[in-house]
Amino acid sequence: MEAGLAHPVFDPLRPSLRELGNAPPTLDSLNALAGAAQLRVASGKPLRFVAPGGDGRGYEVRIFESGCVPTRPGNPHDLFNALAWLAFPRTKAQLNALHAAAIPREQGRRGRLRDLLTLFDEGGAVVACDDADLVHMVRGFRWKELFWNNRARVRHAMRVHVLGHATLEHALQPWPGITCKVIFVPGRETPDASAAAWLEGLSRDATPELLAALPIFGYPGWFPGNEREAFYDDTRYFRPFRRDKITAGVGQAAAGRSKARTEESPGSAERDAG
Repeated sequence: MEAGLAHPVFDPLRPSLRELGNAPPTLDSLNALAGAAQLRVASGKPLRFVAPGGDGRGYEVRIFESGCVPTRPGNPHDLFNALAWLAFPRTKAQLNALHAAAIPREQGRRGRLRDLLTLFDEGGAVVACDDADLVHMVRGFRWKELFWNNRARVRHAMRVHVLGHATLEHALQPWPGITCKVIFVPGRETPDASAAAWLEGLSRDATPELLAALPIFGYPGWFPGNEREAFYDDTRYFRPFRRDKITAGVGQAAAGRSKARTEESPGSAERDAG
């Protein structure tokens, strides 16, 4: 796994990875980093990574009320979740607080706000960019114009900071179809503080449509072969905009999750599959 972690997609995790060294991460070593940084969840409880089980509260509520993040030792998905907490502590705490506040209002049916939170938590990225034209290209699914015609401009003016732990896990075996749900923040601000502020400003009726799609391995130099123009002609990965398909897909996913579970985030440490 160490060789794969050299990719720029893992740059936000780099300080924690250096501190952890070459030894496999453990709950103790992760907690040492959280303690040294004096990290806390939004309720004020100190952040701790603990083995799953032994608590009847739902995943998000448990974290908010106790500060304890269920983490399966040796599980890559949970390891990247822990590393995301260390790299983006304010953002992760705000995500958790919004989940915990929304759950009592939902009466057993996951709402659209929590769909947004889950998508961002599992597959999100913070895009630091002050170039409005580039942002419009992303929102318009103008992938070749963005990544090829404006290649140097993207390198100079757009930085992608991936925090979604499911995306980070998948990035160990990258492929062009990996797509993040992103927000845009000013380039001069820190990604963690900016993303936390963006989340704090969400209304109760916020929906996943506020997030933009970005095939991150189209970023110049992030995938072998994307130095060729033809790379961006593959519409399996660099798809044109289709609102009907996107809206239907999000709605179907939300309906399926509502039936399957009401409290835990998909991919959380309480779930063994997926």
